[in-house]
Amino acid sequence: MTETQQSSPHPLTPPTSEDDRFAWLRLLRSYRVGNSTFFRLMAEHGSAQRALAALPSVARNAGLERYAPCPEAQIEAELAAARAAGAALICIGEPRYPADLARISDAPPMLWAVGDAALLARRAVALVGARNASSLGTRMARALARELGAEGIVVASGLARGVDAAAHLAALETGTVAVLAGGVDVIYPPENAGLAADIAKRGLLISEQPMGTAPQARHFPRRNRIISGLAQAVVVVEAAARSGSLITARDALDQGREVLAVPGHPFDARAAGCNMLIRDGATLVRGGRDVIAALPQQETTAEQPELPVAPPAPPAPPPDKRSLRETARLHQQILSRLGPSPLGEDQLIRDLSIPPGQVGPALVDLELEGKITRQAGGLLSLRQ
Repeated sequence: MTETQQSSPHPLTPPTSEDDRFAWLRLLRSYRVGNSTFFRLMAEHGSAQRALAALPSVARNAGLERYAPCPEAQIEAELAAARAAGAALICIGEPRYPADLARISDAPPMLWAVGDAALLARRAVALVGARNASSLGTRMARALARELGAEGIVVASGLARGVDAAAHLAALETGTVAVLAGGVDVIYPPENAGLAADIAKRGLLISEQPMGTAPQARHFPRRNRIISGLAQAVVVVEAAARSGSLITARDALDQGREVLAVPGHPFDARAAGCNMLIRDGATLVRGGRDVIAALPQQETTAEQPELPVAPPAPPAPPPDKRSLRETARLHQQILSRLGPSPLGEDQLIRDLSIPPGQVGPALVDLELEGKITRQAGGLLSLRQ
């Protein structure tokens, strides 16, 4: 993206019109434009409309001929589906967008929401755990949800079977947010459709996925980082040694959240993950008081989170000073430094000894070309 590099990034501002919101959606839904690329394009071009206009040229530089942004008809269909489902679009930077979530490294630019979006402004704790939860596990989840709700704390979870469902059900009266792996109009698992309908009426359903998206395996880890990102703490009630709940706990640690766990019997496989977390330093939970005591003190003044933008960088060389051969050489240098194991973008830049303003556009080129993958925390790896 060398021909469009700016001397300094544009600050990200939320959309102010329906045309802006349409363009934001269209940019994010365009082929191979993920969250990181979305923010970088917005930083370089200043608006979604200008980024969309530049995208075909960017794709050609990355080796993709005949590239076209997401068709307008696709966005019109998504907006129509949202209206039918009663879903509202919440964009990062708007007052309704949750401040804690905006601070994570891979914040979703937009969320679809069905229900009471005011819940996103309240303190939240995530309760997660095993789908095949024991009777004691679901009882603990319900008790924790009720105690937290009595303190005005919103309970966030993933609408899964077992612990998630028990936590949502117990927090219906006091406030609960369910983060879906698919679209907000596609309920999974199907047996929780009734619970989801109740949450839509008295709580909140949210998702970053397009309307109508059926959840796939790869969507659930992405969903988990939103659950932890919404919350000030994550409590694992029951979890096996290898489970999605432990992914949520790792996301929470990466995001600087408190991680807590309910201990269990050593012979119960559903307690193995929780016991491991406690062994490794997670706070042991006996009841809601333990969770509340571990929460950070509430700030007396509201602090607006900084919105994601590409890091400030020295200006890139003018396009007429870098040939196609030089660009290809830079791409090859980047690819030779990356492998299947994730590497931090800042470390890559240090290894290359090249100004960030030159590396950043090249990374966007390679991502659009499908050669590299961005992960949470500013990590890069070769696409497998």
